Amino acid sequence: MTETARADDSKTVAPATSADAKPAARARSRKRSGAVATVPVVEAIPAVAADAAVPADAPEPAHHHPNLGLAPADMLAGFPAAAEEMRRDQVLIAARAMEVAMDCDATIAKRYNDSARRSLLHDAELLTERLAMCISSNDPHWLAEYAEWIGPIYRRRGVPLADLATICEGIRVATTRLGPAEADARDHSLDAAVAVFRKNGRLAGDRHKRNALLRWLYRGV
Repeated sequence: MTETARADDSKTVAPATSADAKPAARARSRKRSGAVATVPVVEAIPAVAADAAVPADAPEPAHHHPNLGLAPADMLAGFPAAAEEMRRDQVLIAARAMEVAMDCDATIAKRYNDSARRSLLHDAELLTERLAMCISSNDPHWLAEYAEWIGPIYRRRGVPLADLATICEGIRVATTRLGPAEADARDHSLDAAVAVFRKNGRLAGDRHKRNALLRWLYRGV
């Protein structure tokens, strides 16, 4: 080998070892990590108390039909003791109401036979039961809705709704052992039912007594 070749070999760079490459790689990784932006730390959201969403003094929901997702009617919001006493004596109340109704309208005894009067006596018991529900909940709609429902039944039976209104007045007279507030609840309920009977009694198909003049005018119609 010549001296020129030895000089060239001395100028050749020796390859880097693994020990020499590790510090350089760590330096490059530090440069890259320093270029990444720091993510700000989000402060913890304070926990909301479970009962903070509903105030303590929130009013109770109104009484509605439970199928609507609201609270049902409270049947103890009125006078449940008086209602229970009325249910216990509903047979006597119905009998007294029929007597008062026949005293007010003497034609009831003539227009109905014994079987029909017994049916009216049973109807008076049902009206008394509905009135007890109204007094127990202090809500007159139980009797008013019942008066709306039974109209077609009495048309088929040939019973004028005015007779049921008269029976309601008899129930008013027969229920005397009530306090002032209980009597007010009874009167509101009976007034609502009588208004429904009077209104529906004017519709076609009811067996009420027609006006003689109108019957003569429309005799050919």
